[in-house]
Amino acid sequence: MAHWLMKSEPESYGWQDLVRDGGTEWDGVRNNAARLHLKAMKAGDEAFFYHSMSDKAVVGIMRITREAGPDPKDGDWVSVRVEPVRALTRPVTLAEIKAEPKLAQMELIRQSRLSVAPVREDEWRKVLEMSGEKG
Repeated sequence: MAHWLMKSEPESYGWQDLVRDGGTEWDGVRNNAARLHLKAMKAGDEAFFYHSMSDKAVVGIMRITREAGPDPKDGDWVSVRVEPVRALTRPVTLAEIKAEPKLAQMELIRQSRLSVAPVREDEWRKVLEMSGEKG
């Protein structure tokens, strides 16, 4: 199972929206690198839900339930289906992630504008640990 980080602005679609809806089509991604990451996702992979813009924090975990298919808004792009797994015990802020040397190579920091990015296994465990959960 691979791990990912997927960003959304909480003002347009936040963690509570995903929980309320029970799942959603993760569409609207318009970046070639992010598209390649979406295409690499497999059903069962898990992703951190990251609130960008105002909160700037990892707030929950979601599961990929359907692999990449045509984006319903623009078939030249792709989307995946996701569902909520659980909220993190405590959100982990971007400032905390940047301050942690073990996360210095995390794509969230290295390619900060990328809306969908892979997360290495050791990074996944470290973020969970920082949230107060077992990695």
